[in-house]
Amino acid sequence: MSTCSRFQHLTFAGTLAAGLVCSAFILGIYGKQAANANQQNITVKGLAEKPVQADQGVIYLSLFGNGATLQDALRNLREQRPTLQTFISQHGFDSKQTDFANEEFAPVFQKNENGEYTSIIDHYTAQQRVTLRHKDVQKIAKTTSDVLKLQENGLNVTKTGTDYLVSDLEAIKMSLIGSATDNAGNRANEFAKHGNIKVGSMRSASQGAFYILPVNGTNDNTGDYGGVYDKSTINKVARVVVTVTYNLE
Repeated sequence: MSTCSRFQHLTFAGTLAAGLVCSAFILGIYGKQAANANQQNITVKGLAEKPVQADQGVIYLSLFGNGATLQDALRNLREQRPTLQTFISQHGFDSKQTDFANEEFAPVFQKNENGEYTSIIDHYTAQQRVTLRHKDVQKIAKTTSDVLKLQENGLNVTKTGTDYLVSDLEAIKMSLIGSATDNAGNRANEFAKHGNIKVGSMRSASQGAFYILPVNGTNDNTGDYGGVYDKSTINKVARVVVTVTYNLE
């Protein structure tokens, strides 16, 4: 055999061997992926919760004035404002905790005999929105309750809402995620114990909704944290739900 022929045979043999090695490597990778894909797993939800308390509050008020003319309505509004300002000051709110919005007004139209509005102006209503903020939630609660006394004394003021807020929501959420994950692991082990199998490594995990609920009952206010955020009570319960998938051995 010539030198050229021997060289060609050696080259062919080397190429064939390299191809076999690559094929074995590729088959090994796909085999491992297939095994992982076919591996049994279990998905469970974990729950953790703890009591929390609002550490700040907001009161929303509206002061109204009425008059036959716009000027009369604004005058009536401004005549009542000092009484409201005295009330706010007596309840411990300073200028930084009080916000008086711009005055607003609107005409009120007469109705005909069918109860339909006409184009005839009956009178004008002036309005000024007031927001009170404080970190003492008991002060917020007391002030909210005492607004009724202003109304009983003839002041044309309404309370449009009171929010009791928790300032460290993110820290609370983070403190619960670990406990919720532990709870998911306990649930997975309980399932596995009755199925004569063993829970292996964590395959995936995701956080579900974050809830701030009243102590007694539920609330449907949707918040910015993907769950429910109760703002109507001082004492609340924080709750986190996680979903975890474990491999089974």
